[in-house]
Amino acid sequence: MSANAAYRCLGALARQLRASGLRHAVIAPGSRSTPLALALDRTEGLRSWLHLDERAAGYFALGLARQLREPVAIVTTSGTAAANLHPAIAEASLSRVPLIALTADRPPELRDTGANQTIEQHGLYGRHVRWFAELPVPDGSPGLEAHAQRSAARAVAVATGPPAGPVQLNVPLREPLIEPGWEDALEASSEPPVAVSAPPTRDASEAVAALLEAAAGRNGLIFCGPANGDLPARAITKLAAALGWPILADPLSGLRAGAHSLTHVVEAYDALLRSPGFSSDPATRPEVVLRFGAAPTARPLLEYLANLEGVPQLAVDAPGGWRDPDATVTAMLWADPAVLCEAAVAALSARHPSSFRGTPDDPARTAARTQPDRAFLERWTSANAAARRALAEAIAALGEPFEGMPPALLASALPDGATLVAGNSMPVRDLDSFFPVTSRRIRIVGTRGASGIDGVVSTAVGAAAAGEGPVVALVGDLSFLHDLNGLWPLRRHGLSLLVVLVNNDGGGIFHFLPQRERAAAQFEDWWGTPHGIDFEGAIRSFGGRLQRPALGEWREAIEGARGAPGLTVLELRTERDRNVELHREVWARADAALRELDLDAAPATSASAR
Repeated sequence: MSANAAYRCLGALARQLRASGLRHAVIAPGSRSTPLALALDRTEGLRSWLHLDERAAGYFALGLARQLREPVAIVTTSGTAAANLHPAIAEASLSRVPLIALTADRPPELRDTGANQTIEQHGLYGRHVRWFAELPVPDGSPGLEAHAQRSAARAVAVATGPPAGPVQLNVPLREPLIEPGWEDALEASSEPPVAVSAPPTRDASEAVAALLEAAAGRNGLIFCGPANGDLPARAITKLAAALGWPILADPLSGLRAGAHSLTHVVEAYDALLRSPGFSSDPATRPEVVLRFGAAPTARPLLEYLANLEGVPQLAVDAPGGWRDPDATVTAMLWADPAVLCEAAVAALSARHPSSFRGTPDDPARTAARTQPDRAFLERWTSANAAARRALAEAIAALGEPFEGMPPALLASALPDGATLVAGNSMPVRDLDSFFPVTSRRIRIVGTRGASGIDGVVSTAVGAAAAGEGPVVALVGDLSFLHDLNGLWPLRRHGLSLLVVLVNNDGGGIFHFLPQRERAAAQFEDWWGTPHGIDFEGAIRSFGGRLQRPALGEWREAIEGARGAPGLTVLELRTERDRNVELHREVWARADAALRELDLDAAPATSASAR
């Protein structure tokens, strides 16, 4: 068999991927994937990114796809190279990020025979992919180029959803893998591109009716969970204004930072719900909850929602999605969130025409509410303002390194258009607790689908590759250590990244768990896991710079490094047991402020005061 039959087929596949909207392909080197790599690399309008490590390459592609909000292909050779994509594929599935895994494979006759570099790649990623298909071995048979095109078109359509997610095309190839004439073979197919129309927007009338029935005459909360910053912030805030409900906004929801209205946004809910007086106050208990995005990051909020017995909880999700890990949702509303919110606001205006003045486009129209009493909203927003002030004052007064300090600094030091990539374990929880609302357009994202610590650096580097403003990663030391290979593309591709590294020499999150007290003798070895590594040498080997700013110099250091070329790492060293004590001290200050606050007399706080 001529190798050029494979090039004809894969040339058609690559051109169709580009015609369907693919602009980027991340390629890990290998022999069996040679025709795939060359086909993609030679396709006009498609940029190829080389990465040496398949596991890190998968997260690089995920970070790039999330940042651009479009599909990205990832190419591997056969065997365990393809298996190394599994963590990123799982994260993409749970976070709904469109990835297209193009996995080269040995031909069928070599499988299950002991052939080198051959594993079972059918169903390799299980139910984590939205769709799996294997291409026939290209052998020059008529129609194979057209079949490859249609597979490529379908792969992009399925990956982009709804809901979005990863797909796998397995590509078996026989030797020879390259021979003279391959360049001409890539251009030989004359098949016209296949067009796939986008699915129509789902009618939201049923979802709107269910929402209005649940909301009528009731005090409610809107919770916006992790969604990679893709929730329609303006539409949700207009709905909150129309209903008169506060919005509890996870930092990864996209509603805690941005140019949309922040009047109804409550971001200090972690501190509020740790305060027994506030969380148990009947006057702050909602009568209905409306949820967007994934489950909360903060455990106090998870427990609060789970304990709202008898309270209807409505979740808005894409058709086919079902985000309800704690089985608290009483109604699943399958609809586009923006369409739902806009239709609900219009329906509320029709129900209460006397509450609206001006034209239909007048922002004042969104001020109509189903309830005349603003006391419920004011209790939440006033308590939020008091807790936010107390947290900021407590952190400023500590005078020693504290892991809650970087989130507060980043909120004020990052410019418009910046992206903040949150590491898992403690960094994302500290963002949830201490990152205040800001009108700056800061996009906050994280790998919260599977919540692994293994690809955060690569995800941030992939985001930097999108070229959409400065990218900052807030990560812990174990996460940084796990993904050092992810730094390699920075120098290779001329990218820039600022890493804020919180180094407590181990697993700080476990100090908040029962293991710390109940398995004290074994704790340090199996959960504390001190590594004793100084990262300076590793950072230099990737062409980076390590700085350890003094306590009062952090803001200046962030502002100076956020636009610097290449890799800059700012390291904050902390002590794990002391970190737990400091968290408790800060939360106690917020609780004290709430106990002193007269919620019945406190005025509502507007976004302008924030």
